[in-house]
Amino acid sequence: MSPCVALPEWTKNVVAQRPYDSLRALTESAAQLTQAWNRNDLLLALSTHPRIGEKAQGSSKEAVLSQGEQSAVNTRNSALSLALVQGNAEYEARFGHVFLIRAKGRSGEEILAELQRRLHNSPAKEEAEALEQLRQITLLRLEGVFA
Repeated sequence: MSPCVALPEWTKNVVAQRPYDSLRALTESAAQLTQAWNRNDLLLALSTHPRIGEKAQGSSKEAVLSQGEQSAVNTRNSALSLALVQGNAEYEARFGHVFLIRAKGRSGEEILAELQRRLHNSPAKEEAEALEQLRQITLLRLEGVFA
């Protein structure tokens, strides 16, 4: 469960509700438990998250998952890489944490466009969007554990 998200309390709660009748019951319960997440949970989860466009380091399950999820970000495209570096810096200065987005299924250009759009969010709106992205990433990773 820990490769899904770096939130030990969430993991503990998902495990505590075992046994599940089905994978669907597990994912529904896990999704329900994400609704209690708040800013502190977001910041804890982001403490181990790489910047978008930067490859996760190491060989942990979380690093491997992140590398696969960000595979659409073409780091050989120097203009895109530079724009992501600049956008990440502006985002972190504005919101105080790394930009989080479900990268799987999105091109590098789509990710950059979302980063630029979200820079205009209020802090409260951005927190809500980042939490939703964290939920999507977590549930996507949870599905991957059983694929």
